Amino acid sequence: MYVKECIRDIERIGGRQGRQGFLRLDMNENPESLPAELVERIKRELTPEFFAVYPEPERFLLVLSDYLGVGVENLCVTNGSDMALRYLFEIFGRPGSAAVTVSPTFEMYRINCLIFGLRHKPVSYNPDFSLDLDRVLDAITDEVSIVSVLNPNNPIGTVYTEEEFDRIVKKAAAVGALVIVDEAYHYFYEKTFLKKIFLYDNVVLVRTFSKLFSSAAVRLGFLVGNKRLIHYVWNVRPTFDTNAVALKFGERLLQEPGLIGQLTAIEREGREYLKKSLAEHGYVFYAEHGNYAFIRTKHPPAWVRERLEEKKILIKTYCQELLKDYIRISTGSVRVMERFAKAFYEVDR
Repeated sequence: MYVKECIRDIERIGGRQGRQGFLRLDMNENPESLPAELVERIKRELTPEFFAVYPEPERFLLVLSDYLGVGVENLCVTNGSDMALRYLFEIFGRPGSAAVTVSPTFEMYRINCLIFGLRHKPVSYNPDFSLDLDRVLDAITDEVSIVSVLNPNNPIGTVYTEEEFDRIVKKAAAVGALVIVDEAYHYFYEKTFLKKIFLYDNVVLVRTFSKLFSSAAVRLGFLVGNKRLIHYVWNVRPTFDTNAVALKFGERLLQEPGLIGQLTAIEREGREYLKKSLAEHGYVFYAEHGNYAFIRTKHPPAWVRERLEEKKILIKTYCQELLKDYIRISTGSVRVMERFAKAFYEVDR
């Protein structure tokens, strides 16, 4: 039986199971949740009749359009930002071409290269976690069809200036490449490249409801771009890609007064508490952007991870040479960060 060679040879690691009952700081989720009263209020709208009807994204898109200040024709809703990225690779990833990313970055860029038969061209950070922009620009050659710009970039939290972004987009345009602006962590960083979709024909922006909006379980993401690019995405998107529960939650979360400010303030307060505590204990760390902290441990990170799991706390460790001495944790409220810090200092003495 025929199987595409690029699919046959992929080795995937599934999402970790059995995480209930742990303090989950390993996947950049909200370690706590949305306000219980808000969730209960939304749940009351999920009637038996609601479940009997196919999803209708128009109401959500109208609310999202108003929230972002863009036209509905500039939007496409997807089953999480993972699926948004997959559509972009499917449409704009020219077979046999290459995709440029920085490294390390979100793993699904490499996976999508494998799925759609593109060559991955990662540009590594320097040992001090700085990025040589000229190396990124040099990587954008005629063979490239996709360039990704994650702002902020996970796991280190680095960001691009407007001048740097413009140089990348112009170089990509010169070779006919799409630029994907991944703003999964936008709400934890005050700047956005959203308006660039109106200035450049080759820019599309991706966001998710999994991080600040604390809705990773319902899988809701979206794309923003010019009308032509978004039209292509709707052409490949399944008719009922995004489920009605996700659309309802997204609609209500965007309409909830003060919610974004409340959630942002809680995370920011907790992150500032953790930064101060880590500094007082002499740790090297990065926690300026994004809802995560990247920390150099005194003991081997894998050993620290195992000891913290014994205390029912999950964290992220890495195998890459550049990252192997560090752990990454999701940041959250002061209460959550206090619990992590107490356990972490006990383990990593």
